[in-house]
Amino acid sequence: MIGLFDSGLGGLSVWREVAKELPSQSTLYVGDQSHVPYGPKPAETLVRYSEGITRFLREQKCRAIVVACNSASAAALEPLRRTFPDTVFVGMEPAVKPAAARTKSGVVLVLATPATLKGELFAATTARYAQGVTVIGEPCPGLVEEIESGGGASEETEPMLRAFLARGLAAGADEIVLACTHYPFVIETVRRLAGPGVEVIDPAPAVARQLRRLLREREAGGAAPTHRFLTTASDARAFARAVRELTGTDAATGRLEWTELGALTHVSVETS
Repeated sequence: MIGLFDSGLGGLSVWREVAKELPSQSTLYVGDQSHVPYGPKPAETLVRYSEGITRFLREQKCRAIVVACNSASAAALEPLRRTFPDTVFVGMEPAVKPAAARTKSGVVLVLATPATLKGELFAATTARYAQGVTVIGEPCPGLVEEIESGGGASEETEPMLRAFLARGLAAGADEIVLACTHYPFVIETVRRLAGPGVEVIDPAPAVARQLRRLLREREAGGAAPTHRFLTTASDARAFARAVRELTGTDAATGRLEWTELGALTHVSVETS
């Protein structure tokens, strides 16, 4: 089984690609909506959250875990690999490498959360792959919350996106990297606002392909796959509706509860 987790609904953009790339694999998705958004939180907090969710996913027999959140990947991916060396982890990396390789203007715009832009992973990726390229990191406060509330396609979201795009487009960016898993849910609006000649990169397909490569030698599919989606928020029904709307999937949904020790306890699962 493949485990995936995010601060909320954003990682569903990665789940879609994983389910497409590995159709025989069962999945278990955790949306930590009680702590959304992850972006403004300190790295040590994100490590604690990520370790708690990972322990739960391992208890559920997940042998591969996708950290389907750029902020959590930036803060916790390497600590997770050190703490759980027998688990296959795949994280989100800002797609600076392909953007830098494809840009003709020499300017790349990265839309991300503050945690991602401040993380060592973003700095290392930019230093390694973007020599001679101007990389503009643009924090997008409030966008994750807007998408979580179901407002990704609303009229209120478009002015936000215009503001986030303005600096990079004015500088001549012809490559836009979506460095938060929530942002692909507004990718069509970003493309429209950016205009022709600007490529918008969603890294989720590349993450799914990397997972398939890693699992090819480690884990084969068995019976018909099952898919479960769990939230740490109190309203599992709203979560189930969002899962259906964003993935087109009717599957088992339910709640998880954080204990005082920071671990997760499975409370209830219901079929939508």
